[in-house]
Amino acid sequence: MQTVIAFIIIFGALVFFHELGHLYFAKRAGILCREFAIGFGPKVLTFKRNETVYTIRLLPIGGYVRMAGEDAENIEIKPGFRVGLIFDKENLVSKIVTNNKDKYSDIHIIEVEALDLDHKLFISGYEESEGELKTFPVHPEAVIVEDGIENQIAPYNRQFASKSLGNRAITIFAGPMMNFILAIVIFMIIGLFQGVAVDKAKLGELTKDGTAISSGLKQGDEVQSIDGSEVSSWNDVQKSIQKNPGKEIEFVVERNGKTLEVPVTPKEVERDGQKMGVIGVYPPIEKSPVKAFKLGFTETYEWTKQIFFMLGKLVSGHFKIDMLSGPVGIYKSTEEVAKSGVFNLMKWGGILSINLGIMNLLPLPALDGGRLLFFLVEALRGKPIDRQKEGLVHFIGFALLMLLMIVVTWNDIQRFFL
Repeated sequence: MQTVIAFIIIFGALVFFHELGHLYFAKRAGILCREFAIGFGPKVLTFKRNETVYTIRLLPIGGYVRMAGEDAENIEIKPGFRVGLIFDKENLVSKIVTNNKDKYSDIHIIEVEALDLDHKLFISGYEESEGELKTFPVHPEAVIVEDGIENQIAPYNRQFASKSLGNRAITIFAGPMMNFILAIVIFMIIGLFQGVAVDKAKLGELTKDGTAISSGLKQGDEVQSIDGSEVSSWNDVQKSIQKNPGKEIEFVVERNGKTLEVPVTPKEVERDGQKMGVIGVYPPIEKSPVKAFKLGFTETYEWTKQIFFMLGKLVSGHFKIDMLSGPVGIYKSTEEVAKSGVFNLMKWGGILSINLGIMNLLPLPALDGGRLLFFLVEALRGKPIDRQKEGLVHFIGFALLMLLMIVVTWNDIQRFFL
């Protein structure tokens, strides 16, 4: 149960802040956002605030912001349709009812002759009682009602495509950007509460099973030299320990104003195919708001480099698809990390946030990076690519992405459960 809660919190936070970036800049640009969704598939929870419906959906494989002009769920009204009109106090059409019209008392039934809900905002038709063609102005926030469900119209100036290239680009880029900002904030919080490792020749916390504590070293000892070689930083201390696995080395430390000589034998371990020494000691920690602030940026930068390095190995063939993890693999990893404490779990969340930001910036169809690539082409050629062609590319990309997700998830299931 603890793992389930941890996974839901981490997944929810990553997707929420990613989609929040899209939502904020879309609304800032004046784009009508119909839905803000966490997850895909059937709705689990839903509520509406102002123009936007907020939903939590069943399948934890992402999220989306459904913007006007980008969605395929619009209700199409054509000439010849019989619809009901409901007017507001200013005699503007506020509701266009397509069916179940008998449920409304104050409604005008017309047979549609023409309409424009994008630019001129009108609907004209013949009223049954008079047989005369009439034109009715439509409110820019009018809704189309079908099966009792209201769907707000989107005049062209509220649609995604009507906005400047800059506004469209920042709206799409804002999702990955928020993931990097989230990671920075997470690492800052860790630094504030846990402290920040500093590069001093001083011993931090000692592990209970390490040779440092059994040899008589203590937390806070200031290391003067190791095996006769002077040290001035934690990096010097670490190197001296690592290059002497299984060999006794002499620490000269200062403790409470006294100089002590302490022989220590580093334990031999193997990491990345190489043998090295460890004595069970962490670097010294300092709690400082300034250092915590800096840590947020440095940790994000270092993990970004590491993820790009792994992507490079994937492209060059040194990293196989079987090594990728989907939701199941992330869940199992979260289960292991959760056992090691809340700060490690927060760090794991920060790493996943960076990973999500980078993955979404890859120039692949259906991803934010793919959309940005189309915007770059538009900027270079001076006009947008045909929307139908772009939509087809993104649809194919999304289908392939879902196929990859299925393959990766199946690999995770085989790895952990079969």
